[in-house]
Amino acid sequence: MSNRLSPLLTVMVAAAEKAGRALRRDFGEVENLQVLKKGPADFVTKADTKAEKIIVEELQKVRPAYGFILEEGGVLEGSDISNKWIIDPLDGTTNFLHGIPHFAVSIALERDKRIEAAVVYNPITDDLYYAERGNGAFLRDSRLRVSGRSNIDESLFATGIPFLGRPGHETLIAELTGVMAVSSGIRRLGAAALDLAFVAAGRYDGYWERNISSWDMAAGILLVREAGGIVTDFQGRDKMLETGGIIATNASLDREFRLLLKKSAKNA
Repeated sequence: MSNRLSPLLTVMVAAAEKAGRALRRDFGEVENLQVLKKGPADFVTKADTKAEKIIVEELQKVRPAYGFILEEGGVLEGSDISNKWIIDPLDGTTNFLHGIPHFAVSIALERDKRIEAAVVYNPITDDLYYAERGNGAFLRDSRLRVSGRSNIDESLFATGIPFLGRPGHETLIAELTGVMAVSSGIRRLGAAALDLAFVAAGRYDGYWERNISSWDMAAGILLVREAGGIVTDFQGRDKMLETGGIIATNASLDREFRLLLKKSAKNA
């Protein structure tokens, strides 16, 4: 793998793996963690903030002028206004807190409003997904390709369920009803970055979610696109980071799946 990584990806992978080592240690002590409540069913842990600090420090060492968009730390402006890191140090916090080994570090670089490079890392399975614009997407040494399925009735989809107190439950229930009626099934594993990585790897045939943040999806968007997939918002535009809505699938399913979700949502 090392001979394929550019200097940029080398830096990003090193930061993700260092944060991942800290998360792995804390995951082993998950019952002893002090937990702070941010809001209904939305927690931040010491592990989360520690991982974010590690990532910021590692990236600032090598790219000191770049800015940051951080889940915990907010926006940090850099002197280089073209480049911003978009970071979720622990995507899948609720899984982490409950001892479920399905969570990830997500790091993306946005350059001039376009996602340039991405890393998604599950420290428990040691699965490392990465991509750089124009150079393909990879899981360690293996090149990723989205699934080749073209029939919705054979396809498996993933989504997320809004947290308690967040809007969108009625719409999601209508969409679930519509998709379940015609597909092979739906999964909800609780980490958007990994959902998108699974689409890139062809494990899921598609993924959709509303009202999520840029750090939940920025890295995953590039993974899917570099694996040959299609990613849009719910209006078919490239405005996922602004609207908070995302649909990711392959080219064969894209139009039909988007229309299915639109039709289903009307029943909410």
